[in-house]
Amino acid sequence: MNRPFQLFRPVLFALGLIAALVAPLYIAGEAQAQAGCRAGELCIDLNPRNFKPMPIAIVDFGGDTQGPQVSQIIAANLKRSGVFEPIDPARHPERGLGFDAVPNFAAWQQAGAQAIVTGRVVRDGARMAVEYRLWDATAGKQIVGQKHAIDPQNWRRLAHLASDAVYERMTGETGFFDTRIVFVDETGPKEKRKKRLAIIDQDGANFRAISSGNETLLTPRFSPRGDRVAFMALDDSGRANVQVLDLGSGRRAVVGGNATSFSPRFAPNGAQLALSVESAGNTNLAMADIASGAIRPLTSGGAIDTAPSFSPDGGQIVFESDRGGGQQIYIMGADGSGARRISFGEGRYSTPVWSPKGDYIAFTRQKGNTFAIGIMKPDGSGERILTEGYHNEGPSWAPNGRYIMFFREAGAGPKLFMVDVTGRVDVQIPTPAFASDPAWSPLLSAK
Repeated sequence: MNRPFQLFRPVLFALGLIAALVAPLYIAGEAQAQAGCRAGELCIDLNPRNFKPMPIAIVDFGGDTQGPQVSQIIAANLKRSGVFEPIDPARHPERGLGFDAVPNFAAWQQAGAQAIVTGRVVRDGARMAVEYRLWDATAGKQIVGQKHAIDPQNWRRLAHLASDAVYERMTGETGFFDTRIVFVDETGPKEKRKKRLAIIDQDGANFRAISSGNETLLTPRFSPRGDRVAFMALDDSGRANVQVLDLGSGRRAVVGGNATSFSPRFAPNGAQLALSVESAGNTNLAMADIASGAIRPLTSGGAIDTAPSFSPDGGQIVFESDRGGGQQIYIMGADGSGARRISFGEGRYSTPVWSPKGDYIAFTRQKGNTFAIGIMKPDGSGERILTEGYHNEGPSWAPNGRYIMFFREAGAGPKLFMVDVTGRVDVQIPTPAFASDPAWSPLLSAK
């Protein structure tokens, strides 16, 4: 196997009622005002020093037969975010609360709820719609009332759209539920795994394979619009090249001609890819134009430069390199100028990914036999480990820049997990088989 794949193998393998009653109200203060919440209204402070999940009641939705399922998905989404604590339906004081009914706020407060979600699923011509309301149980008023309609075959998205609306209103931050994950689906015995590309919803539902499994495809990455996936393909001889798959048409195209290339990442404009190119034993970064296939070098020399990721404005690239003698993280201009090292902790740093907000860079750090997922600021300061253990690798940001998906060895193979920027949330995302190298899509509703 070639030297780049040996050194950068991680890139490829990839409280009850009383507590609720005495809990402080989630009233917006300075932190929420900065985040976009309105001062003096019910809101969640995400500041780690003051944080406590909000008790919220998700009442079974009426209307169409999917109603109860939609409300259950909303509850599961909000629970998984670590921001909300849905109340056990057995404690709901009003069962089957209709969409047009006003809740008995005193009863819901007695049950511990500070917010209530009611709704229904209805047919809207040839489409299916969800209508929902978010209530402030303390103030006794509605604070959100919305409707979303969609093709019936994609009805689960109704729950994700509603979840995003609740999350956004209560935190002042963009939601992340109406998204998908592309990843490497791994099946078969450990010594002879089949690896194909697959897509799931962010909660693990709606699994769909997008390659046959008869070839080895790795490191998938979504385009900024979520309509294409770039990845590395290995042929029978072990030679790698970067390709782009159009998810709508199913067409695939090689980028960069006959160059041995890997580790692709879309530029924010969606028209270019940063990638690694191996030539004459050297591995350097390059910029490829997707339409023409033309490749322009960004770095040169005998070091191994790989795993590029753009800043949100496209002006800078973060990458990993052994130019200083070991795997570390560097930042340079998108034209290849002014490279500077930003990681200085103990161990080897790899797979850097710039947050959509631009405030952090996520990374994998290997120290001895321990692999950690962490974040640091773009200047290298504020390094913080979010989760560590055996083989945590391959971080990918949610579009709101608060959650990171990665893969971790769990038993006989890798599985997908999600952690937030505080490290409080660390949950597994279900997949049909082993799974590695996840990449998060943009919000589908933003396409």
